[in-house]
Amino acid sequence: MAVSSTPTRTGESTPSAEPRPARAPRRPRGEGQWALGHREPLNPNERTKKDDNPLNVRARIENIYAHRGFASIDPADLRGRFRWWGLYTQRKAGIDGGRTAVLEPHELEDEYFMLRVRIDGGQLNLEQLRTVAGISQRYARGTADVTDRQNIQLHWVRIEDVPAIWRELESVGLQTTEACGDCPRVVLGSPVAGVAEAERIDPTPAIDEIVQRYVGDPAFANLPRKFKSSVSWLADMPYEVNDISFLGVEHPEYGPGFDLWVGGGLSTNPMLAQRLGVWVPLAEIPDVWAGVVSIFRDYGYRRLRHRARLKFLVADWGVAKFREVLEKEYLGRTLLDGPAPRLPEKPIDHIGVHPQRDGLRYVGVAPVVGRVSGDQLQALADVVAAHGSDRVRLTPYQKLLVLDVAPERVDSLVGALRRIGLEAEPSAWRRGTMACTGLEYCKLAIVETKARGEELVARLEERLRGFDADISIHLNGCPNACARTQTADIGLKGQLVLGPDGRQVEGFQVHLGGGLGMAEGQTAGFGRKLRGLKTTAAELPEYVERLARRYLAGRAEGESFTQWVVRVDEEELR
Repeated sequence: MAVSSTPTRTGESTPSAEPRPARAPRRPRGEGQWALGHREPLNPNERTKKDDNPLNVRARIENIYAHRGFASIDPADLRGRFRWWGLYTQRKAGIDGGRTAVLEPHELEDEYFMLRVRIDGGQLNLEQLRTVAGISQRYARGTADVTDRQNIQLHWVRIEDVPAIWRELESVGLQTTEACGDCPRVVLGSPVAGVAEAERIDPTPAIDEIVQRYVGDPAFANLPRKFKSSVSWLADMPYEVNDISFLGVEHPEYGPGFDLWVGGGLSTNPMLAQRLGVWVPLAEIPDVWAGVVSIFRDYGYRRLRHRARLKFLVADWGVAKFREVLEKEYLGRTLLDGPAPRLPEKPIDHIGVHPQRDGLRYVGVAPVVGRVSGDQLQALADVVAAHGSDRVRLTPYQKLLVLDVAPERVDSLVGALRRIGLEAEPSAWRRGTMACTGLEYCKLAIVETKARGEELVARLEERLRGFDADISIHLNGCPNACARTQTADIGLKGQLVLGPDGRQVEGFQVHLGGGLGMAEGQTAGFGRKLRGLKTTAAELPEYVERLARRYLAGRAEGESFTQWVVRVDEEELR
């Protein structure tokens, strides 16, 4: 047999080897998408969900754990499935933020729980408000926080008390079902739905139908990650940072309906939701919502936890493909093209006194960074009842509203609310500052936030009492952005920084000039992050005061804080 030869590097000839068969192309690694056949457990969270539907843990809580106590709880239930019923273990007291990333979960957690009560649409009647307040007083050491997702969170809850708490909540139409976990979380809704003068359609029936049909449904209890929703006619929701949002819009031919947005989310890889370009009538919202959730369930990335949110799928597919899959595979029909919604002249936060469409008034008040208490909520219920109302609302900015107030009783109500620590005429600082749970209770936190936020507001009210501009300040205890770090005028991400003596202390990385498209002329963006711009927690009030004074001194006429941040030199921002 003839043997061919090939030249060597020196020009000599050597026998060549038999040619190797070509390799088959390597199959791309799957991303854990069920629709493509990748159903194998890919990480510990997916294994836990496959082993047992997380909703099943309620029976074990009621029948076993509540009787045998904390020590009896299976770790997979404790740190996984409990979340589907609104339960997280809270942080053990005395563990500083520097140990958050180095301790094991069992070393960080206390034998008490945070319990999240979902308030879909932010709507509470007085019976429900009194029930939550009573639970706080009896079972949660008086704690209560209004969150920026229109929930109420309680702390110091014992596993032995959870069944009794559920019975009380459910007797008045409230629940903790899927308040946490890889499932459909609370559905945000305008706190003035049904009473706002500018509202063309009240979307509350769609929110109610979504909750009744799908919350607690095993078909949607195993999503790749959390799923956040918003349904509102008004642009008073942070609609650009949800997995799905429906926002009111007028179609030139078909009239009022809703514009559909998908794929928003913050955390460590923030992305804004994108318009799908469709018009959805009110009656079709629940089915379209279920179609989008089903895409997420079936095509969402389950292999890597940090890429499992819907925003990554939307970013990879693009909105054209996403719409095509939604229409062809899940709805079986084509959605109507629709126009973009018109935004209000200025952002809406509902603080103060405002007219309702029926001639009554609603009053928006500000706690400090969302921190309230069981006693305060009971007092609120008494004040509201004494002024002839039965309805209270929560906002996604950690604020509260009282609806249905007769005009002649407004002044009396505002004074009564002030006496219990709820301010209808707050300073710009109290009005614009939010804070996540932080180091006090959260196992992921690195720094304290609630107390720091309260101190910051008090200091700025003292030093800049007459400040006449709107500046939002969002304090976050870690990079996860639960208080929407990247979309604030001043966003503060908790981390350890070097103090004056060279030792690590609590502090914040500073983001400046972020915001959402909540009004005409506003463009959503994640702000300016300057190299090395950090502050210690102790120096935070001084830094914000210095920055605010520079803005007041240097702003052009009508120039917002965000516009000023973009325009000025970097040194002005330090």
